[in-house]
Amino acid sequence: MAQKIATLALVVAEYDPAIAWFTEKLGFELIADTDMGGGKRWVVVGPSGDQGARLLLARASDDEQRARAGDQTGGRVFLFLETDDFSRDYAAMRARGVKFLEEPRHEPYASVAVFEDICGNRWDLLQPKG
Repeated sequence: MAQKIATLALVVAEYDPAIAWFTEKLGFELIADTDMGGGKRWVVVGPSGDQGARLLLARASDDEQRARAGDQTGGRVFLFLETDDFSRDYAAMRARGVKFLEEPRHEPYASVAVFEDICGNRWDLLQPKG
């Protein structure tokens, strides 16, 4: 039986600003944007070329969810964006206004730098070694 994690739900404040951020700042593709009625939408974004897992942008629907947007993991890095060219993507993301929380580090396992998404979730941009 073949399995994979295909989609992760990411709580966001509003759909359209989140779509714009992921497509313009990270260069992700808008894969789906389907009206579900009642103000809900099925919005999926992901890296271009169908690489890796996709994100379901889920608009917060109540105060508890709004409080979690941007802090789904208690301040820890939540998602990991792998690249085949760290220097290229780091420079491009900075040029597009992505907020990095540190200078790049070169660890034994990867070149890495932490950045924040539109809601404040922490991500690693990384290029694994080997």
